[in-house]
Amino acid sequence: MVEQTEKTRRKPRADAIRNRERLLAAAKTVFSRGGSEASLEAVARQAEVGIGTLYRHFPTRESLFEAVYRQEVDHLSELAEQLKDDAEPVDAVRRWLHANVQLVATKKGMLTALALAAYAPSELYAYSFDRLTTALGILLNRAVAAGQIRADVTPEDLLRALVGMCYMRDHPGWLEAVQRLVDVFVDGLCVGAANAG
Repeated sequence: MVEQTEKTRRKPRADAIRNRERLLAAAKTVFSRGGSEASLEAVARQAEVGIGTLYRHFPTRESLFEAVYRQEVDHLSELAEQLKDDAEPVDAVRRWLHANVQLVATKKGMLTALALAAYAPSELYAYSFDRLTTALGILLNRAVAAGQIRADVTPEDLLRALVGMCYMRDHPGWLEAVQRLVDVFVDGLCVGAANAG
């Protein structure tokens, strides 16, 4: 009898976890198409759940948007861990910054959250800023230790520069321009770059 009760308790929990993951995946898709103003009904339809299920997990648009953003931040953090082992130090920094730009390009609504996180003191700001600076710091410190990147730049400096580069995201051709700027920026950080001319 006790065993049956435990199984009964586990099943809804597994369903709830699955529904939450489906909602997050659907929200990423919907937000990438329609930005942060995309309807919650569209998210529920994409996830193939009722609107009530969505509201049980995410009572407001902001809570859903924040959960999607946190998941993206976590993916960037995981990418840094992977790059520190799989890529040359400068290339790892470059690829991580490019991944951030791609995030902005494919998730139209995400830059709104990034700007919010960058400028508005909040729990989301603390979470994302800590995760992103830690992730980038791992890669940057490795490149500095290898003598390949200047030691007088911080992860915070790089993130602020990246937000600034992505500011004109609604203009035609901005993605190519920003990717090029990231390359110029990273090249400029390399040791000896100041004396290259």
